[in-house]
Amino acid sequence: MTGDGRLAGRAALVFGAGSVGPGWGNGKAAAVAYARAGARVVTVDVNRDAAWETRDIIAGEGGEAIALTADVTRSADVAKAVGAAMEAYGAVDILHNNVGIGTFGGPEELSEEDWDRVMDVNLKSAFLACKHALPSMVARGAGVITNISSVASLGIGRFPYAAYYASKAGLDHLTRSVAVQYAAQGIRANAILPGVIDTPMTRESAQMREHFGGDEAAFVRARDAMSPTGKSGTAWDIAAAAVFLASDDANYINGVTLPVDGGLSCRMG
Repeated sequence: MTGDGRLAGRAALVFGAGSVGPGWGNGKAAAVAYARAGARVVTVDVNRDAAWETRDIIAGEGGEAIALTADVTRSADVAKAVGAAMEAYGAVDILHNNVGIGTFGGPEELSEEDWDRVMDVNLKSAFLACKHALPSMVARGAGVITNISSVASLGIGRFPYAAYYASKAGLDHLTRSVAVQYAAQGIRANAILPGVIDTPMTRESAQMREHFGGDEAAFVRARDAMSPTGKSGTAWDIAAAAVFLASDDANYINGVTLPVDGGLSCRMG
């Protein structure tokens, strides 16, 4: 196991800790990075195999983790995951909400069902996780909540993504609300806003592929070109930010929406 031990003795509950395909998604990388920093990790995903794969990676590196399946849009599933984390490790020191989906379309094109699904997965899930994890944090007078939002919460991108834009903007403001309400009780809440990140979810999105066109190489080049750096970020960039925000190094950082985007948000709009 490598790492600096910044999170030793802490327990991290990561919703969306799997990956939809081979490689490193944001949640998978964050879960492993937490473990490498010394945390005990609960890897949760709707896909059982994905959750167990991340757990096995952590265990294979000498870390400690348990894996669970849950539908984050269901309150009972989220409550059960929080309960399992408490039973296994006695606390939820770090709550990491990583789940997210997107569907192309504006108000005319989107069905009500698509709109509701995006809102439930991207926004309601974080509300439910906070709802069930906060009581134990309040009781102990400590806790860190990190929500994975998007730079799409700040401006409108190059394709119609109305539900995604709205849900991520809502997630930013939910983060601020929780941060302010619980600050005096020793709890911090922040959001990370990824920019153009190369993940299995992005590569396997049929809508993204169709929008950018071309084969995989052309798709990657088009995505890279969106970043001021000329290169997409990786899931490890998001994971490093998450470990920092969870650590004592970020002890006075609260209510922040932190772009990790190579400067993309500076020129949006």
